[in-house]
Amino acid sequence: RCSVDNRVTRVAWLNRSSILYAGNDKWCLDPRVVLLANTKTQYSIQIQDVDVYDEGPYTCSVQTDNHPKTSRVHLIVQVSPKIVEISADISINEGGNVSLTCIATGRPDPTITWRHISPKAVGFISEDEYLEITGITREQSGEYECSASNDVSAPVVQRVKVTVNYPPYISDAKSTGVPVGQKGILLCEASAVPSADFQWYKDDKRLAEGQKGLKVENKPFFSRLTFFNVSEQDYGNYTCVASNQLGNTNASMILYGE
Repeated sequence: RCSVDNRVTRVAWLNRSSILYAGNDKWCLDPRVVLLANTKTQYSIQIQDVDVYDEGPYTCSVQTDNHPKTSRVHLIVQVSPKIVEISADISINEGGNVSLTCIATGRPDPTITWRHISPKAVGFISEDEYLEITGITREQSGEYECSASNDVSAPVVQRVKVTVNYPPYISDAKSTGVPVGQKGILLCEASAVPSADFQWYKDDKRLAEGQKGLKVENKPFFSRLTFFNVSEQDYGNYTCVASNQLGNTNASMILYGE
C-alpha cells in the first residue's frame, strides 16, 4: 500500500528498477501483479501466489506539484521447512560406524535436530544436519527422527530406522527336575539380530524334530524342548545352540529326576 493525498498528480510502483504500474497502466507482464486501488488516498498493488523470487525492494513513486517523492518497502518471503534429503533405513553390525544425513530447505534456514526416539526419546543427540555414531551398540538401534523447524510453520519430521545386528546371547537356560511319567520342559532364551536359529543336543547327539515323545518349538527369541512322558532314559545333559550369521553360543542344562 502507498498512501497519497490530493496534491499527487502521478503515481507508479517499481520493483528494483522495473516499472510495475504507472497510474492505471500495467507495465509488467507478470499476471500475478494486479492493481488493487488508485484513489485520492491510496495507491496499492497486490502480488498473488508469492514466490521467493519476489523478495526485494518495492518503490512507490509519486509526483506532487513538482516534487517527486518515493517510499520504499522491502518484501521478505518466508518458506516453510521441507526435508529434501534423508538417509535410508540402515542395517549395521554392532561396533560399526553410522552416518545419518538430513538436508532441509526453508526461509529462514531451518534448524535441524536429531533424536533417538525408540524405545523412548531422550532429548536431542545432534543439533546438526549430520548424526555420527561410532562403535554403535545394540541399545542404540531403533528409530532416529530428524526435525526441521524455522517458525514459519510447524516443524517437519522424518524417521530413519537403524537395525543393529549382533550374535546370539543366551539369557536364560535353567536345569529342570521332573518325575518319571510327567511332562517336562527345557527352555532356552536368546536375544540376537537377526533372530537366532536353535538346535538341541543330548550329550553329542542332535535331537531331531518329530523324535518320538519329543517336541521342539522354535520362536524368534526362544526354543522350547518338551518331553510328553519323561522316562529314565530322558534324564541327562542337554545343550542348546543358538546361531545366526554373526556367530553362535551354547548353554547346557540338565533334566533330572526329583
